[in-house]
Formats: sequence, C-alpha cells, structure tokens
Amino acid sequence: MRRSSKHQPHAGFTLIEVLITLVIFSIGLLGLAALQANSMVNNHNAYVKSQATLMANDMADRMRANIAGVQANAYNNLNGIPPDPGCITANCTPTQIAKYDAFEWNTTLADQLPAGQGTVTGNGLTFTITVRWDELRNGATGLGCNPANDAHLKCLAVSVTLL
Repeated sequence: MRRSSKHQPHAGFTLIEVLITLVIFSIGLLGLAALQANSMVNNHNAYVKSQATLMANDMADRMRANIAGVQANAYNNLNGIPPDPGCITANCTPTQIAKYDAFEWNTTLADQLPAGQGTVTGNGLTFTITVRWDELRNGATGLGCNPANDAHLKCLAVSVTLL
C-alpha cells in the first residue's frame, strides 16, 4: 500500500510566532522591572519620612523633659549642630541641656537622613520643629521647603504646644 502524497497540515508554532511571543513577554518583564525599581524608591522615601517624623517627635520629647529650658527660651531658633556643652556628666543648666539636645538631635539627623538637618523656632510654649533632608539625593540645599523645586530640601514641620 502506498500512501497518498497529499500534504497534511503541520501542527506547531512557526519561528515568527515564537519571536513575537518573546518580544511581548520581554516588554512585560521590562515593565515589571520598572515597577519594582519605583517601588523600592518609594519604599525608601517612606522609610526616610518615618525617620524624620520620629526625629521631630524626639525633639518634642526632649523639650517636654526640659520645661525650664523651654521657659528660658533656650530652644528658640535652634539650628545647625552647636558644639557639645560637655556638661552632661556634671550638672547642666536648663540652657546647657537645650544646647546638648540640639547637638544630639542634629548629629543624629545628619547621620540618619540624607543631608539631614533640623530647626526649632517659636516662643513661649508653641514651637515649630522642622526636619529637612535631601529626598532626591541631588545635592539640594534650599531651605524653602518647596516640593516643586528640586533644589529645595524635603521638609517635615511639626507644631508643638507644650503645657
């Protein structure tokens, strides 16, 4: 018996179909990689903002612990890293404790946040604690806290009323 020489349809994929599938699959994987990268950046920014919130609350707690220094207006216009008053092992005055608090706080901000720095302004019993950091890590130094300006540091301001 002899088989017929008619062509039977071939089953399977052609090379073009396989290549098109690989291109579509590759585009999808690139999209997932970009999503993962953005997720990591946003996660880090959220972590830094959490740290800034903790540090602002840390200064508020320091001020609550030194009400005599607050009443002496020793916490008004604190900015930068002042020198350590060096009295923490001996008896410090409330003003010296405020300077030590500013020293410790700003040193920790500089260590924990990218270009981290903080200020405390106010008088009486109402203060604004501001924490700044370089969220984009682009060398920003502006203190205007304008989120639309990449040259400005990212800011978190907390208003505190001490009773």
